[in-house]
Amino acid sequence: MAYIKSRKHGLSTSPAPLRSNLIGAAVLASLALPAGAQTAENASTLPTVTVQDTSTVDYKVETSANPKYTQPLLDTPKTIQVITKQTLEEQGAVTLTEALRNTPGITMQLGEGGNTSAGDTFQLRGFSLQQNTFVDGIRDLGAVTRDTFNLEQVEVVKGAAGAETGRGAASGYLNLISKQAHLGDDSSGTLTLGTAEKKRATVDLNRQVGETSALRVNGMVQDSGVDGRDEVENKGTGLGLSYVTGLGTPTRMHLYSQHIRQDNVPDGGIPTIGMPDYYRATATGTNAVTQAQANAMNAGRRVDTENFYGSKDDYEKVTADMVTFKVEHDLGQGTTIRNVTRWGQNEMDRELTGVGAVTAPTATVNDPSTWTLARSRQKVDQTNTILANQTSANTMFNALGLEHSLAAGVELLKEEQESYSFNTVGTTTAANLYNPNSNDTMAGFAKNVKTTGEMSTLGVYVFDNAKINDQYSINGGLRADRYKLTTRAVAADGTVTKLDDERTLLSWSVGGVYKPIPDGSVYVSYADSQTPPGGNNLQLSSTATNQANPDMDPQTTRTVELGTKWDLLDKRLNLAAAVFRSVNDKQTSIDPITNATVQEGKTEVKGIEVAAVGQITNFWQITAGVAKTESEQIDQRSGTNGATVSDSVRWSPDLTATVWTSYQIKSTTLGLGTRYVSEQKRVITKGTDLSTQNMPVIPSYWVTDMMAAYQFSKQLSVRLNVYNLFDEEYISTLNNNGSRMTLGAPRSATITAAYSF
Repeated sequence: MAYIKSRKHGLSTSPAPLRSNLIGAAVLASLALPAGAQTAENASTLPTVTVQDTSTVDYKVETSANPKYTQPLLDTPKTIQVITKQTLEEQGAVTLTEALRNTPGITMQLGEGGNTSAGDTFQLRGFSLQQNTFVDGIRDLGAVTRDTFNLEQVEVVKGAAGAETGRGAASGYLNLISKQAHLGDDSSGTLTLGTAEKKRATVDLNRQVGETSALRVNGMVQDSGVDGRDEVENKGTGLGLSYVTGLGTPTRMHLYSQHIRQDNVPDGGIPTIGMPDYYRATATGTNAVTQAQANAMNAGRRVDTENFYGSKDDYEKVTADMVTFKVEHDLGQGTTIRNVTRWGQNEMDRELTGVGAVTAPTATVNDPSTWTLARSRQKVDQTNTILANQTSANTMFNALGLEHSLAAGVELLKEEQESYSFNTVGTTTAANLYNPNSNDTMAGFAKNVKTTGEMSTLGVYVFDNAKINDQYSINGGLRADRYKLTTRAVAADGTVTKLDDERTLLSWSVGGVYKPIPDGSVYVSYADSQTPPGGNNLQLSSTATNQANPDMDPQTTRTVELGTKWDLLDKRLNLAAAVFRSVNDKQTSIDPITNATVQEGKTEVKGIEVAAVGQITNFWQITAGVAKTESEQIDQRSGTNGATVSDSVRWSPDLTATVWTSYQIKSTTLGLGTRYVSEQKRVITKGTDLSTQNMPVIPSYWVTDMMAAYQFSKQLSVRLNVYNLFDEEYISTLNNNGSRMTLGAPRSATITAAYSF
């Protein structure tokens, strides 16, 4: 674990930095922020995506690893937040979900009704991030829970970004930067033990194997329970391999891969009965209950939050493999060309038992020990495959009296998603509400429909930053994508349904930057993105009123942003602020007069985001961010003649904030952080009496974490992380009908020993 110190301003009283995988015991719930950067000097070659592993790296990142952004982040007219490797290690963040707690504006989703979403499911600024995760600039598919063991950093780009990514990216995207081999010998290992029988070990071995070549191996093994939950488990192994040759020369070749295996016991959640806003109406039809039954359930006590309502046979198996080959060549005079080829495949096989409605039998309505809980059986069998080739170039030149930094490229993609739907076979026994038994009889599964979605894409893009003088520059990007999407569904009786959609998408962005001083910038930008039918899950629909019907127009999102970024305290601390407005158009709605489906619905999200990252003093570090947003749905009607009107956006808090600060005292580093999420609405129907609704909102919450670390020697350090320090009970996710929830983890702790060699 490297010792925390002033990385740009040497601290003579501090021990020498250690070449370790964990940096100094401290900190950083890096909220990842629009990190600033000092103005880059023209160089004969552009920086590559490779990030050197060095203990002198600061928390304040200067540039993006994405070569499409040709300028330092200080001069890039966009909100880009970077969560560094040091942040992930210091906080003990082992999943992408845990890493993203460090940036404001992102929330997690649970799923519809009794179903549970598979893998990473995020929402950013009111819009889904589904299928908007990239690894080293290439789209990453699959409903998997991503691990951080092989990540150098996570870049969170906010605002419509179709020019950078192609389809989707209505509110932004995530770009995960892989660890790469580098010159020099640098190795470390960690061992983590914690509450809930957590056990995890990692190793990071980098060896120089020639004058210009290096090999790096990253490994992970984990076998852990889940705090506050019985029987739920997370087990897995990971391997990251990287070989690079030509380092320090004009031509560099990278061959790297990542391999993940997970064997988990998934969590179907717990019922919301007994929570302050739980409400059971008498209802009608299959869910009808008497007033006496409803009254009894509304007065019912909460279940034990550790109760497991699943089956002993529930499982989640994930296989994820990715192989990448990249060649870079510097032509000189600021010109670099590169070609990247990748094959990747993610497989998810999961059987899970979710919870449903509570029943208080009429005969024993006053005896809660007889109450039962309906359970639903869910199965996911899905395989995602991608084959990608990118050819790109970065160059610098003077033309028309302007200094240009240009990035252009061609991208070829072949994406495929193969999934099965299932019918349940047999009967699932309802659980005893307060004393569930995982050995109860559960229904099995029979394959029903096999659905395959294939998308072929040819994308062409160009970005140019034109510097007028030392104070003014303009920035623009344009991307065209020609794609064909084919969905083929084969029913159990052999019936085949095939749908096709072929079209061209055009996305663009433009921005201007004014630098009143070299260490500050003010900018304005405008960008759009398009999400075509079936663009999120590669599945078209034959239903005429469905947003995924190929006859529908793509949804279009436009974002305008006004912001400023400043490097202060001798460039040690970056402050950034931005106001933004995003409008997503072409959503399906019901015309209140004709009762026809029309694409006139809109979602508008506007707000302000403020961030800070860096050093206040040589010993005191801080990272912080806050986002205040307003989300509104416009002309969103459903039901007969559009009688039901939605005016809010589900799971979109008005205020989110995160802060982490650490202080070093000789060999000891202390860190303290907190994050806040305001109320999140479940019920978004205009004019609804919330007193008659079950769990209409997720209440706001604060969660505080702390860390203490000690450097025993040049090689050995130990770090203690305590999560949810004040044991705050809060709802993490809630399903769309309010009957099922997952709670945030209670107070928990891990202790990590890091050794460098």
